[in-house]
Amino acid sequence: MIRFIALFLLTMIFGVVAAQDTTMDSARSNEAKKGWTFGALPVFSYDADMGFQYGALVNFFNYGNGGTYPEYLQSLYLEWTRTTKGSGVNRIYFDSKHTIPGIWVSADISYLTEQAMQFFGFNGYDAVYNASWEDNTSPDYVSRLFYRHDRRMFRVLTSFQGQLLKSTDDIRWLAGFTYTDNTIGSVDIEKLNEGKNSANQLPDVPGLYDEYVSWGAITENEALGNKVTYIKAGLVYDTRDEEAFPKKGIWADAILSYAPTFLGDWDSDYTKLTLAFRQYFGFGTRNFVIGYRLGYQGTISGAVPFHMQPHIVPVIMIGASSEGLGGSRSLRGVMRNRVVGDGIVLGNAELRWRFLNTKVMKQKIYVGTNVFADVGKVVNKIDFQLDPVKTQNVNLDDYFDFGNESLHLSTGIGLKFGLNDNFILSFDYGIATDARDGTSGTYINMNWLF
Repeated sequence: MIRFIALFLLTMIFGVVAAQDTTMDSARSNEAKKGWTFGALPVFSYDADMGFQYGALVNFFNYGNGGTYPEYLQSLYLEWTRTTKGSGVNRIYFDSKHTIPGIWVSADISYLTEQAMQFFGFNGYDAVYNASWEDNTSPDYVSRLFYRHDRRMFRVLTSFQGQLLKSTDDIRWLAGFTYTDNTIGSVDIEKLNEGKNSANQLPDVPGLYDEYVSWGAITENEALGNKVTYIKAGLVYDTRDEEAFPKKGIWADAILSYAPTFLGDWDSDYTKLTLAFRQYFGFGTRNFVIGYRLGYQGTISGAVPFHMQPHIVPVIMIGASSEGLGGSRSLRGVMRNRVVGDGIVLGNAELRWRFLNTKVMKQKIYVGTNVFADVGKVVNKIDFQLDPVKTQNVNLDDYFDFGNESLHLSTGIGLKFGLNDNFILSFDYGIATDARDGTSGTYINMNWLF
């Protein structure tokens, strides 16, 4: 983590030096920013199976004459990362309340490749997780990537918001669409084994995804992925004092999303309802805040392909993915996509403290921390069938524990670095409270969770 912090601080200094001639409003030099600024961050990491990750991200902000600061006129976020084994993120994200008068526009174009995306089955604890099957020191070892599959997703997402009532700008209408093209397959064991000695190579055995396809739990028409387009419409209630680090207010939304068959190649229309409620309380200082988020998403009609069930319909994209439950954007410390169902609930609570506020070369910088607790559960289960012929010689107790889904809990702590209020690097470390959800997770992302 020290390496990432040092890289971030060095890059911030480079960025502010390059932008300092245009970032200060002479009339309000103590606070407001003016013109274009940016924050940038190199990305370096290593995973024994995925290889070296390398790349960079940069976020440009236009503050105009500084009159709207800390709100920006436009934000353009670019991310490009690769691993030497073939995974990667290619993302362009644009966000603005001012480009089209009266309309808040958000748009995301991404191509995400994952050689080993986590897959634990359906309905939370109803799906058994055997940690020893991933442990190459255990006599029960199967494969380090048993609970993984390959996914390549191209996504185009748009969101438009506008004032609903002339008397207040707290209530907004929401509309947009999302197009996803998911290509799913087995983990490419041969590619991941390239360059490894025999002792470290992955065994060429079926993973859980392969077993689910073989048993009929994942049907033939969804097994290799689908093109799905959904149209969304809803209402947003927003009284936050600011977006990047709200100290007070409520941010709530209700979204209906409809995916018709004629806009994709999935063989069933489906409709989902997504609800979220967030509230923030500041205590005596603008640097000490308690916030919480409650959420629900469920299928109202139709059948949803398995690869779209983890997707949480967003108002705006805060990160590269909007998936859960489990992982950096929902249950920190719980394994990613551990809790997948036809209906899910989510809760997050955070105590946030910006304990250092300073300036470096006329740029506002803060350091903060957060203590959090996360909870989630499947409330409506995915209905699937197992082929009795294909499973007659399978000990199903190794894979299924029907009727045992319950609350998934995690807790943890984080560290935040902010540049000019809107460019925020986030470190979170979460611990799962139940071994069936894994042990812990460390996450490096942009922005606060909500």
